[in-house]
This record gives sequence, C-alpha cells and structure tokens, in this order.
Amino acid sequence: MAELGRVLTAMVTPFHDDGSLDMDQAVALARALLENGSDGLVVAGTTGESPTLEFEEERRLFRDLLAVAREYDACLVAGTGSNNTKTAIDASRKAEEIGVDALLLVVPYYNKPSQDGLYAHYAAIAGAVHTPCILYNVPGRTGSNMSADTQLRLARDFPGVIVGAKEASGDLDQVAQIIEGAPAGFRVWSGNDGDNLPILALGGYGCISVISHLVGRQVKALYDAYLNGDRDEAARIARRLGPLTKAMFLIGSPSPLKYALNHVGFRVGPTRLPLVEPPADVKAKIEAVLARTSIDLPLPAAWA
Repeated sequence: MAELGRVLTAMVTPFHDDGSLDMDQAVALARALLENGSDGLVVAGTTGESPTLEFEEERRLFRDLLAVAREYDACLVAGTGSNNTKTAIDASRKAEEIGVDALLLVVPYYNKPSQDGLYAHYAAIAGAVHTPCILYNVPGRTGSNMSADTQLRLARDFPGVIVGAKEASGDLDQVAQIIEGAPAGFRVWSGNDGDNLPILALGGYGCISVISHLVGRQVKALYDAYLNGDRDEAARIARRLGPLTKAMFLIGSPSPLKYALNHVGFRVGPTRLPLVEPPADVKAKIEAVLARTSIDLPLPAAWA
C-alpha cells in the first residue's frame, strides 16, 4: 500500500464526445499528473463527476488507475461516499477488494443528518472495512457541516481506519480545532486550493487539489518551500496561483477545469449532464488566466 501523499489530485474523469468513459485518456491523464507533481490520485470524487458515474465505471477506473499508480509508487484514493449508508458500505467494500489505498467518504448530501447521524454513518462504514478512510467535509455541496467535535470523535474511536479529513468547509477556525485536537496519525488535507497555504500553516498535512491538473509541479513546490522553511517563497507561489484557483471555480467544478484542459490541448472531453460547458464570458476569463499561467502538463506546440 502506497503512502498517502501531500499533493493529491482530485482527478477529472475523461469522456468521449458521446459521453462514454474514455479509459485510454484516463490512463494518459493519470500518468501525466503523477509525472508532474502529484503524489497520488483521488478518483471518482467531486471533480471526477461521481454523481454521474455508474458503479461499474467507477470500479473500472479504480482497477485500471490503481495499476498506473503502482508504477509510480503513488497512492490511489477511491471516492466511495454516498448519502445512503448501505450504498457507501457496499461501494467501499468493493473498492477495498480492488486494493485501493484509501477511501474518500463525502458527508451525506441532501439528507441533512444531525451530528449524531453523521457519526453513526461513518462508524458503520469504518466498522465494515479495513482500508484507511478520509472524511470529506464540503458543506457548500452537501448542505451539512461535519463539526470539529464529530470529526475528532471519529478519529479517536477508529484509529488506523479513519486516518484523516479533506476539509473544504472554508472555516479555518474549524480546521484549526481539528488539527489541534487530532490524535497521532490523523491528517488534514485542504479541500480548497485557496486554503492550501493557510491550512498548511495551521499544521495541515497536504491538499486534495483541482488546480494541480494544470500546475502540479508548482503546487508541489509550494509545499516543499514551506516545509523547507522558505515561507516567503511558498507565499509567492500561493499568490501567483490565486487567479487560476479563482478561474477554476467561476461556475460549478469541474466544468471550468475540463474546459481549461481541453483548451490547452489535453483532451478530457465534455462534462456529463447536468453540468455543461462554461458560458462564453466565463470561457474568456479562463482563457485570459491560462494565457498568463505557466502550465506544467505537456502542451501542444502552439502553447509551448
């Protein structure tokens, strides 16, 4: 099992123009990411359009991309969360059988459970698997915030199984409480690229990044600089990447990111409905930012 690295890319799912899964391009993208700054991949998460993936598509992605990750001694984290606890357990067990390195478990969406309900949901999953689990708190999408107390209670009660959290609440006070109270071995990954440096400064471990598709080496350099004591350089990188981060979330992700990757020449195809391409004014803003950004992925000659 690979070490769960600091810079994990929340990978898009490439599709053919007809909307079918493009596994050849998924493998190519996985290789490109792992060669350009990523320590591992998160597959079938929010950025991977998990709500529109069939279960068999997810499992094919897990199997084929795990083989790629192993070539690079990198980790693969499988998105197996659901707002149905039974479904999440089944998906997690099947991903475990495939051999993934960790499970990313989103807070149940739409149901709006209480904190006790959230605890019971995650306790049921943690009791059903042996694979490390990462809590994924993203209230802007799920409608529910998992409190610091609930996250810490789960970390204490399931050591070695619930091993960390992807925190995308945007609440740095809450993140600080989690880091301060975390038991040994429990890690916090930033779930918002704009929070990568602030969470690192609070004692966070890493990030599960969107912009690392395009600037993975630079995201990696930010972490390396900070951890090597060059805080000024880390801050410079964070400031430089700010406009790209903003551009990737002008509308619901991953529509801007897929447009950007296609625009620079790394074809990942369309989004699946209900997501659509950005409108013309958003496309223009994305293109303007890309023109000012040094892209880490291999680019066609026109962009070199």
